[in-house]
Amino acid sequence: MILDMRRVCSFCDYFVIASGTSNRQVNAIGQAVEEELNKHRIKSLSKVPMNDESGWVVLDYSSIVVHVFYEPMREFYSLEHLWSDAKKLRIPKKPLP
Repeated sequence: MILDMRRVCSFCDYFVIASGTSNRQVNAIGQAVEEELNKHRIKSLSKVPMNDESGWVVLDYSSIVVHVFYEPMREFYSLEHLWSDAKKLRIPKKPLP
């Protein structure tokens, strides 16, 4: 999910919110995002901690903040509801090759 934060906060433009079914998957998603953006010379202000067990990885790209949650943690913190004034953006799905 992507939230357009420009009208509701001043610290970033967008939240990208994703989830995984285990802490291992959450870390893998966070590392994949970080690696892919590094290929394009886009560096996060934060790093994905190795073997993090918190269930929540945050990558700060200044105008975009990526949140990757373990599913129960995502439900508990419910950023979508906390920031319900933010517009939800839909991204068209690309077919897999």
